[in-house]
Amino acid sequence: MSHTAEWQVHLYLAEEAGTTSARVVLDTGDTSLTGRGTAHCNPEDRDVPEIGAELAAGRALQHLAGQLVTAAAHDIEAMGAAEPAPASRQATGWSI
Repeated sequence: MSHTAEWQVHLYLAEEAGTTSARVVLDTGDTSLTGRGTAHCNPEDRDVPEIGAELAAGRALQHLAGQLVTAAAHDIEAMGAAEPAPASRQATGWSI
């Protein structure tokens, strides 16, 4: 079964007085999710807006990613699928 979809993502950034705010909006056509993130410049550091934008945007995208994973888990549960067994953690090597 083949399926193709296009989702729209819009990222909005605002910076004021050493604080950067980010809002990312995902529109799937059927639903919309919004992630938010902020970054604050340490008063002792030089204010570099690009760094604040990167941090705030990254945090907003992480927030959005968490919402997507949660939505997928709810959809899987609604279909009656079994909950996966907890993943074991490796003591060494690359892992998440």
